[in-house]
Amino acid sequence: MRGESVWGRRIDAWGDSFYIRCVTLHKIQVGQVWKKDDSGENYLITKVYNEALTTFAVLRKAGSENERALKVKVDHRGPAVTLPGFSYTQQADEF
Repeated sequence: MRGESVWGRRIDAWGDSFYIRCVTLHKIQVGQVWKKDDSGENYLITKVYNEALTTFAVLRKAGSENERALKVKVDHRGPAVTLPGFSYTQQADEF
C-alpha cells in the first residue's frame, strides 16, 4: 500500500457485513438512498439545507416522484449524522 492515499483504498466486503453496518456516516448528501425503518421503503435525498442552526433533508420515495416529499431534521451526534426513522443503505443492492 505504499504510495497509495488513504482515500484511494477500497473496502471489499458484502453490504451486510459487520464492518459496513458499524461505519458511521459523516455527511448527508443529495442522491443518497435511505430506507425508512418502519416500512422498509427506500427514499432518495433530493435536497439538504440549513435553517437557522438546524440542517434538514428533503426525501422523496424512490420510484414515486408524484408523492409528497418528506422533510426530516438531521440528527448530529458528534462526528456522525443520522436521519431519525431512517437507515442508510450503504450502496447495497437493497433498492
